[in-house]
Amino acid sequence: MKKDTNGISAYIHIPFCEHICYYCDFNKVFLEGQPVDEYIQSLLTEIRLTKEQYPSRNTETIYIGGGTPTSLSAEQLAVLLKGVRELLPFDDKNEFTVEANPGDLTQEKLQVMKEYGVNRLSMGVQTFDNQLLKKIGRKHTAEDVYDTMKFLEKEDFLNVSIDLIYALPGQTLEGFRDTLKRAIELDLPHYSLYSLILENKTMFMNWVRQGRLQLPDQEVEALMFEETIIAMEKAGRHQYEVSNFALKGQESQHNLVYWNNDHYYGFGAGASGYLGHTRYRNHGPIQHYLKPLRENQLPTVETEILTLNNQMEEELFLGLRKMSGVSKVRFKDKFGLSLDQVYKETIPELIQKGLLLENESHIQLTEQGLFLGNDVFEAFLIDKE
Repeated sequence: MKKDTNGISAYIHIPFCEHICYYCDFNKVFLEGQPVDEYIQSLLTEIRLTKEQYPSRNTETIYIGGGTPTSLSAEQLAVLLKGVRELLPFDDKNEFTVEANPGDLTQEKLQVMKEYGVNRLSMGVQTFDNQLLKKIGRKHTAEDVYDTMKFLEKEDFLNVSIDLIYALPGQTLEGFRDTLKRAIELDLPHYSLYSLILENKTMFMNWVRQGRLQLPDQEVEALMFEETIIAMEKAGRHQYEVSNFALKGQESQHNLVYWNNDHYYGFGAGASGYLGHTRYRNHGPIQHYLKPLRENQLPTVETEILTLNNQMEEELFLGLRKMSGVSKVRFKDKFGLSLDQVYKETIPELIQKGLLLENESHIQLTEQGLFLGNDVFEAFLIDKE
């Protein structure tokens, strides 16, 4: 990996949950009986070892996700955040996000977060329909969401984003409209909306295979997406990336690290990172993750060195998810080749099909291209078989 002395972002994974949702395939385990304290110390060891090999002058953004970071106790959270702040040089003006679950947050935990510079929360709300929440295995209710929001307002912590999932089993268009309306009424600076993806090894996938689960059809799913874009725009939250909506200036800086194809550390069990020309992934199972760190070794299980073609493809796949698209100048600066040189046939073809727009500075997806993103991304594969 190439040494990178500029700012690198950091993703930190906390794999513990007090409850496992039926649709989730993230690396997570039940909290009870887990070596949580050793895990936190090992995380800090991993950060130290990685920084020795790949130093950076400053950290652009920090994002602590999971699992459920707020399933840690206030004391454990303090140990983690104190260590993170000591090991990762960070400007308090930059974005520092922690994921939280409605109902999990206490005044003590929030106090700890504020003390160590956490300035943004991302909450997994998913839906405001209590029946659906139960159906998908969430342990919070819509009332918990409102209570948490009131509590955050009282604590003057307003930089909050919520995640919603649409096309849930048994979800109707009418039911989704209600969730969307209630989410927008919270008047938050940022919203992320994702359609349900059935992942292998989840309870949902097993139930679908057994015919026990009915999902909305594609037409209804497309309508949910369409209505989201219209409702968000009307509420002044512009769509800056396929699944993300924000007030101007409140876009998630950490999300943009991914879409801009910039570098980031991935710390924790199952976390992925991108440094130099290398993408890497850590061991997922907790004991497999802890074992090398006990010997002061990094817990990397997989590395992939990207060719120039791979890097250019990723720049397109990721960058086209942003509404602003891919910058021609940035592409040329990064790869020493212009977009027109590399994709002289692909770009005009996609423009002709009405999937791509081109102006002087960028290429970007059209409205139709947004709905057919995968077809567009496939067209940009350089080494097509």
